Amino acid sequence: MTLPESLNTEDLLKLYYYLKLNRSLEDRLAALYRQAIITATVFTSRGQEAISVGSAYALGPDDFVSPLTRNIGTMLVRGIQPRDIFTQYMGKATSPTGGKERIHYFGDLSKGIVASLSILGDMVPVMAGMALAAKIQGRPCVALTYIGEGAASTGDFHEGMNLASVLQLPFVLIIENNRYAYSTPASRAAAIDDFALRARCYGIPGRIVDGNDVLAVYAETRDALERARSGLGPSIIEAKTMRMHGHSDADAPWYVPKDEFEDWQRRDPLDRFERLLRDANLLDDTSRAAVESRISDEIESDLRYALDSPFPAPETAIQAVYAKTLSGG
Repeated sequence: MTLPESLNTEDLLKLYYYLKLNRSLEDRLAALYRQAIITATVFTSRGQEAISVGSAYALGPDDFVSPLTRNIGTMLVRGIQPRDIFTQYMGKATSPTGGKERIHYFGDLSKGIVASLSILGDMVPVMAGMALAAKIQGRPCVALTYIGEGAASTGDFHEGMNLASVLQLPFVLIIENNRYAYSTPASRAAAIDDFALRARCYGIPGRIVDGNDVLAVYAETRDALERARSGLGPSIIEAKTMRMHGHSDADAPWYVPKDEFEDWQRRDPLDRFERLLRDANLLDDTSRAAVESRISDEIESDLRYALDSPFPAPETAIQAVYAKTLSGG
């Protein structure tokens, strides 16, 4: 892990803040789930936060991104607040969906966030469509989304990537290879070790990056975005990582060999980045405590807001569900 010239000290400390916020927020969500304060399934990104944070930090202000199950970090970088996540999981009236959904599948186009579908792989053709729209409109923006290595074997993945490659669309796909699609190891899902190889089928670049190195993810994503923005078409980035948690908070990952888990624990992305900042004299115990205090205050304040927020009135269940026709019907 090396310091890139394109990032200044402020950028590096922002990356550290978002990594810490990502983990702290998810830890609090998991605790709330165990307390039955929230009942929606919690999916955490422990061990792979660097992918969401690093890739989102490379996006331009006019780019579009569709975060998936383990991409809360992407949403935080794009401006979503912890209170939005808390109220969403609690089904409160003040949540981004007004209590109609109880997981972070919501969007905000003003922040370039496209709401995702819960069926993984489906967002590949959707975001290819966003890229096509941008190309038709002559807008210099790029569409980006994520899938796991398991979803790289779905039909939507292949159809979306084929469309993007044939039309040379400004689209970037990040495959988060966290080694297990629920409890199925990657070796049982495909006969290849590197899913980036599938880019060759479409005649586009397929790059592999250390998914536990936030700076490497940032740099690789930035290059792919610049390539797409310049009219050279789509790319696939495979980020190698490990999900240091069960598929959800209800899943005990008994199927992961202990030595494999311990090996990846030593590569924890937060610990690695913190050591780099300390070695560069950009972080010490005092500044680290200040970041942790800031995050704690934000989370506690936003959690209190969520807890105090009302549940939606029953009649709102059918509001904002169907679009009105041009005649107003």
